[in-house]
Amino acid sequence: MTTEAVTSEPGQRPIGVAVLGHGTVGAEVVRIIRDDATDLEARIGAPLELRGVAVRTVRDDRGIPQDLLTTDAEDLITRDDVDIVVEVIGGIELPRKLVRAALDSGKSVVTANKALLAEYTGELAEAAEAKRVDLYFEAAVAGAIPVIRPLTQSLAGDKVNRVLGIVNGTTNYILSAMDETGADYAETLAEAVRLGYAEADPTADVEGFDAASKAAILASIAFHTRVTAGDVYREGISKITAADLTTARALNCTVKLLAICERITTDGRDRVSARVYPALVPREHPLAAVNGAFNAVVVEAEASGRLMFYGQGAGGSPTASAVMGDLVMAARNRVHGGRGPRESRYADLEIAPMSDIVTRYYVNLQVADRAGVLSAVAAEFAKRDVSIAAVRQEGAGEGARLVVLTHCATDKALSDTVAALDQLESVIAVTSVLRLEGSAE
Repeated sequence: MTTEAVTSEPGQRPIGVAVLGHGTVGAEVVRIIRDDATDLEARIGAPLELRGVAVRTVRDDRGIPQDLLTTDAEDLITRDDVDIVVEVIGGIELPRKLVRAALDSGKSVVTANKALLAEYTGELAEAAEAKRVDLYFEAAVAGAIPVIRPLTQSLAGDKVNRVLGIVNGTTNYILSAMDETGADYAETLAEAVRLGYAEADPTADVEGFDAASKAAILASIAFHTRVTAGDVYREGISKITAADLTTARALNCTVKLLAICERITTDGRDRVSARVYPALVPREHPLAAVNGAFNAVVVEAEASGRLMFYGQGAGGSPTASAVMGDLVMAARNRVHGGRGPRESRYADLEIAPMSDIVTRYYVNLQVADRAGVLSAVAAEFAKRDVSIAAVRQEGAGEGARLVVLTHCATDKALSDTVAALDQLESVIAVTSVLRLEGSAE
């Protein structure tokens, strides 16, 4: 059996595209639209024509005709010959204004803007629905890795219970390098900046803001509930030490910044948890082998079981690939009269507070090197029903440390325990608290 490409019918009206932004991703999108015009037309069933590119400053070194460049994005997106708007500017307020204007004008929109979607998916989805146009955003999470479409389409008939992933390449590069070299956080971050894996101001990445935006999007889709970035519990990696990685290796684990979106059922009631934090991950877990700037997302659903999506999660070409996939889908819908999946929020589940989340913990304590310390520490865990699975004692004298690994406990119980340990005379400092995810328990 042979499969023939869709070809455009004679006289088929071209699909006009406006691109907002000409940075790393925008430039690659523009290049693909122009260089692959013949293939794109065959896949869509109509020519795809670039109507204009909105930029801050018109320059002659952008490699595209000057008459396609404009600083008036609002005029561009409302033109009659524009059918689809691609937003790759970044930020929130300006893109929100432009995307909303495009949707209100009856244009379909493709965006890679996770920060925008994590705050305003509901507003934008309602605007798209009002005009019966598409809002696509595959590129907003994990770059070229297809995650959004499987959740909205392939798994639409299944019940997703958990989405667990490494969704930020910068932090994964830093933690992988610390694990491999034994270097500390500050040294590894400086190297990541030098190599271009981290921005000069890496706050959004290393403090978990970027991953939290992506977690909000994934949770919203997986659990049919509007989840915003403000609903996501967030911790970054800036407090991770070389000692944490050393202890992780001794426990046959590594450390990863995880985005976790989970359906929690208690007393027959479903709730949603969305959280981002660095966690110990056992070496045998598939996410432990995801190193460097790569991303991976594991989806656990009732009928399909565990699915893993892996690949390049950032960069101009991978992100542009995801943008182009959405652009082709939106263009096909324009040609053939279809529409993409709309927002699904029928479940409207309550967001579970972090204090209710149950997991295992690793607690690193600097302690006085004298008799009775272990029993005093163990007593504080026992008072709050936090069961200890294992204890390691490392060093001596002023460098004495206790490493405690717990069984499952609530976040509140562990937080109360840590607060009590801080008050013990024999505990000099609680130096690290990490959760353990992906274990068999």
